[in-house]
Amino acid sequence: MRVDLFDFDLPQERIALRPAEPRDSARMLVVHQDRRSSDRQADTDRRPSDQHAGPAAAKSGGPGLADRFVRDLPGFLQPNDVLVVNDTRVIPARLNGVRVRGENVARIEATLIKREGSNLWRALAKPGKRIAPGDRIRFGEASESMACLLAALDADVVRRNEGEVLLAFHLDGAALDEAIERLGHMPLPPYIAARRADDDKDSRDYQTIFAREAGAVAAPTAGLHFTPDLLGAIEARGAKIHCVTLHVGAGTFLPVKVDDTDTHVMHSEWGSVGADAAAALNAAREKGGRIVAVGTTALRILESATTEEGVVQPFSGDTAIFITPGYRFRAVDVLMTNFHLPRSTLFMLVSAFAGLQTMQAAYAHAIRENYRFYSYGDACLLMRAG
Repeated sequence: MRVDLFDFDLPQERIALRPAEPRDSARMLVVHQDRRSSDRQADTDRRPSDQHAGPAAAKSGGPGLADRFVRDLPGFLQPNDVLVVNDTRVIPARLNGVRVRGENVARIEATLIKREGSNLWRALAKPGKRIAPGDRIRFGEASESMACLLAALDADVVRRNEGEVLLAFHLDGAALDEAIERLGHMPLPPYIAARRADDDKDSRDYQTIFAREAGAVAAPTAGLHFTPDLLGAIEARGAKIHCVTLHVGAGTFLPVKVDDTDTHVMHSEWGSVGADAAAALNAAREKGGRIVAVGTTALRILESATTEEGVVQPFSGDTAIFITPGYRFRAVDVLMTNFHLPRSTLFMLVSAFAGLQTMQAAYAHAIRENYRFYSYGDACLLMRAG
């Protein structure tokens, strides 16, 4: 499909720089598919268009939209429904350091994106042109003269490919994890980091209530809306909550730069679905319950773990699943998610789930009604098309 079908204009003031407080006071746009137009819309989603179609181009006869709050979520659940949340924990993956080469000293910022071994990490480094294979980078707190570095963490550049490098740290395993926790900064998304510095508040705000398994370099942002009170209300409704893991990578923020989705190379992320969770989800389905994915990350790992027949199986490994309109969903019935970037794989995913025209109309409504977008923004609750 043409990538420009997933483009739209978003005023910068709609980008949230801080989350709502309390978390479940965020707004939630509930999107119900218009069944009368679902077949027509599915055909449109698969057919190339000669006209650019951003959200402002959404036609009449679209979805039913309801303005609610996240705290209203239990009212949209049914007994036997299962909410699936991502229990990944964001690590402070942004490291500041210096590269010393003879008399030449350069400040380097590296954002870890994927672990490749006990002491190996792939990272985005800038300025990338100032480093080369064989260089040593010392991460840590430097004095103004750069002459004295305290609590340093050294790494050697193994290879470089454009702005991406492979770093071999001089610590490994748990010792490396501890050093990263001590020296790193929370890796705020670029649309936030460009407008303000991270602070101590982000170390709490950019972590979900479910965070347990360390490894993500970006938050599973739909989970940021949950509070203990909301969890209690969900359980009182008769719905259950189960955890899966997907270590979110920095690629989640990247726009698709090709003209056609067929030529896009999807980033991979590591995830797992445990045997107990898989069994519980299959049992819920047998009782007539729905699987409600909290976030696109939970949805992606569930779809990766589910057979063509709709059976959720235990899973552990990398997934590079790329979901665009035309995909047949196997596992997920309802999706709670935030509002995503234009031309992103995540906006393509929600368009596949609820329909492209439906999501164009929903995003146009959200922009008009001053919803807050992206990681610290508001949520939407989507019912699957068809």
